[in-house]
Amino acid sequence: MRLLRDTALAALCLTFVVVVVGAYVRLSDAGLGCPDWPLCYGNPMPAEIADANALAKAWKEMGHRYLAGTLGVLLVALCFLCVRYKRSAGLALAIVILVIVQATLGKWTVTMLLKPAIVTAHLLGGMAILALLAWHALLQGSHVAAPQARTLRVPAAAALALLAMQIALGGWVSANYAALACLDLPLCRGQWMPPMDFANAFHVVRELGQTAEGGLLTNEALTAIHWTHRMFALVVVAATGWAAMKTLPVIRSLGVAVLSLLILQFLIGVANVAFSLPLPLAAAHNAGAALLLVALVVLNFFSFRGLRPSW
Repeated sequence: MRLLRDTALAALCLTFVVVVVGAYVRLSDAGLGCPDWPLCYGNPMPAEIADANALAKAWKEMGHRYLAGTLGVLLVALCFLCVRYKRSAGLALAIVILVIVQATLGKWTVTMLLKPAIVTAHLLGGMAILALLAWHALLQGSHVAAPQARTLRVPAAAALALLAMQIALGGWVSANYAALACLDLPLCRGQWMPPMDFANAFHVVRELGQTAEGGLLTNEALTAIHWTHRMFALVVVAATGWAAMKTLPVIRSLGVAVLSLLILQFLIGVANVAFSLPLPLAAAHNAGAALLLVALVVLNFFSFRGLRPSW
């Protein structure tokens, strides 16, 4: 049983690493560092490329692929252990199936040349795997009964649902390279409501940088994507802050964790705009979203099961 718990925790940690490295690869424009899949220029490792920048991008892309492959093997091993010990086997199998879907999305991300819908779905798939593994890891632990935790179900569920939507919006911003569409704060292009094109901004089935009709995606469309993500962040801050404040009297440590991650993530988001999206801050924003997601999954686990952590 200890082996099962340790494997579940290791899978959770490695998934976090894969999600963050994946964001780094995308944000450093290395998503097409290898134009084929699963090989890289027909080789299992990046071959000699005259352009040093292209070679660096190829290594980033293949490094992410090998990390993801290692995670896949680890999750299959976790599923085997769950079946053997008859612990959460159904959930473990569902995670393995989701990983197969995620690998397919990873392939399509390359072969479909970074189509925004596929890139966003790939991000959401990684976050979903992370969330399910957090729940799975919690199932393997020992916890203390706390019926009062059930009073947190509504704020916890609302915060988690809204955060999931915000992560999807953030993925759409990144996939469409709209992070710098508004360079000022708190206004956007000097206005509270700048000219925006929502119809083309949120048309899902289209190529990168193009409208559904094949024309170039306008600045107004990119502004609509960025502005929506920014405004919805305020909704998430309000809902998650409410959940954290409700949690403090019941499970203080968890309430503090959620509130701290929320503040940190908000500040990183503001800093990304203020400093014009430096790569370390952009990757940190993705990592912050992943950590906040895990924290809210933990909160939902304890609230819906009427438990509190033993630590």
